[in-house]
Amino acid sequence: MYIDTHAHIYLEAFREDLPDVMDRSRDSGVSRIYLPNIDHTSIDLMLEVEEQFPGECIAMIGLHPCSVNNGFEKELYIVEEWLGQRKFAGIGEIGTDLHWDKTFWNEQQEALKIQLNWAKAFNIPAILHCRDSIDETIEIVAQTKDQNLKGIFHCFTGNVDQARKIVELGFFLGIGGVSTFKNGGLEDVIADVDLDFMILETDSPYLSPEPYRGKRNEPSRIPLIAEKIAKIRNISVMEVAQKTTVTAEKIFKYVSI
Repeated sequence: MYIDTHAHIYLEAFREDLPDVMDRSRDSGVSRIYLPNIDHTSIDLMLEVEEQFPGECIAMIGLHPCSVNNGFEKELYIVEEWLGQRKFAGIGEIGTDLHWDKTFWNEQQEALKIQLNWAKAFNIPAILHCRDSIDETIEIVAQTKDQNLKGIFHCFTGNVDQARKIVELGFFLGIGGVSTFKNGGLEDVIADVDLDFMILETDSPYLSPEPYRGKRNEPSRIPLIAEKIAKIRNISVMEVAQKTTVTAEKIFKYVSI
């Protein structure tokens, strides 16, 4: 059985055929899907999917760095309110992003630090986005780190040195469709890092693995990522499935929400 630790299947891209998507997910062996939030506009949609598929789709809460702007404090207040109302599996998707826009870099850092502290306070994992900002995010996590802080560097696309620093912090690597790309650059990381520090994710509807690159991604494609890891490490797909599932269970300490 597999766990997709990161999928936005509540978005418009799945509005017409989500039940079929879920059927394909089950058929492919995916037993659970974790849903990272984006901002206040996505919360209701996400919670509706969680309610529609109880025990299979599990919600997280957080403010995505690309939604951080001058009014980010209001967004964080909404997140904080929700944290006081019910349980969530994690604080995410949070982090930093220097790919699209550097205008609110200071605000991104502040929002990340606040949300990392919430992850510690609620003893749940932080799910980190770090596009073109891995080193900066590692530094912020290192500054905030204590025995209660844990989580995942989602959609990891860095190098071996960066991966080792993340593992030394006690965090895990989210391995997704980029691992299957011809020039994805993750072969050395997958070969070098202990499999116990990797988990599987799709980031659906984005970053679909080969041979579906460029098409809408969905959780049923998790086995393609596992197959790539197994090939690089010269182990069985079953071992990848078993170890990554055990690790995901450990990270999220899953209980019924």
